Amino acid sequence: MIVDVHTHMVTEDYLNLLRRDGGPKYTFRTLPAGGEVIDKDGVPFFTLLPAMWDFDQRIRDMDAAGVDVAVISLTSPNAIFADGDLSRTAARLMNDAFAEARTAHPDRLRWFASLPWTDPSGAVEELSRAVSLGASGVFAVATVDGRPLTDPAYAPIWEAIDTAGLPVFLHPSVPPGEQELGLGDHNLSPPVGFVFDTTLAISRMLYDGFFERYRQLSMILAHGGGTLPFLIGRLDVCHDRIPACAAGTAQPPSAFLDRLYLDSVVYSKGALDLCIETVGADRILFGSDYPHNIGDMAGRRALLEASGAPHRKTAAALFGL
Repeated sequence: MIVDVHTHMVTEDYLNLLRRDGGPKYTFRTLPAGGEVIDKDGVPFFTLLPAMWDFDQRIRDMDAAGVDVAVISLTSPNAIFADGDLSRTAARLMNDAFAEARTAHPDRLRWFASLPWTDPSGAVEELSRAVSLGASGVFAVATVDGRPLTDPAYAPIWEAIDTAGLPVFLHPSVPPGEQELGLGDHNLSPPVGFVFDTTLAISRMLYDGFFERYRQLSMILAHGGGTLPFLIGRLDVCHDRIPACAAGTAQPPSAFLDRLYLDSVVYSKGALDLCIETVGADRILFGSDYPHNIGDMAGRRALLEASGAPHRKTAAALFGL
């Protein structure tokens, strides 16, 4: 079967929560051509499209593209807000909605749990609840309200995920410093800021000893791993020659590549070839980024199928399908 591991949904209840309580960081704006976009601190990053909350439309589009199963997730900002109550409410709201969607479409949908990372104890409780509801994995935004995922405050969450044996989907958001980086210009966050956010997060983990602390944990990296495939050699050289890069672990970053999966949300054969060369064909998973405006089930599937990567077998083993 063909399993789409990078595909998003929201609900109207979640959007209403974000409209009401997400400001001033997150605001909604009407586009000149109609429709809405969500901004983070004035930087646009999330264009709202009707298919994002229409599960019946999703199933029709999956049928048209020949996709059997979608592992759906809530994209950023997910359930990460400075207010702990809002974070917990958002996580429960979406996990309940995704569990309900899977019940309605048991052969077609699986889901990644959202957690209130800004409340570590609450996140551990919600993880347990999500597992009981049937979650197939955990969604992690690359930075938690500006703090790295390797912050010791999040250790209890990672320990619980590691114990649960669930795969983690690492997904970016608008990276910290978006104003200083000028990411509002030309709407640079989707094409550049997102992949930078993922790259910084996974590079920090590889240098930090993260994968030695959490030995059961496997991680799926969005958008082909950001720029990790291009930079892995440089990360290794710096680990060898710069003491600070080796302070967290004696192992070079490439020693942990067998803990990573890369999705196929890349847009050229050369990029996909580099992903395969970096982690191996059996660590590549199909992803579409549907239903975002640059999402493309049929196109991403065609590119991946042409590579010969055994993504069906890989996804079936990872998600127990």
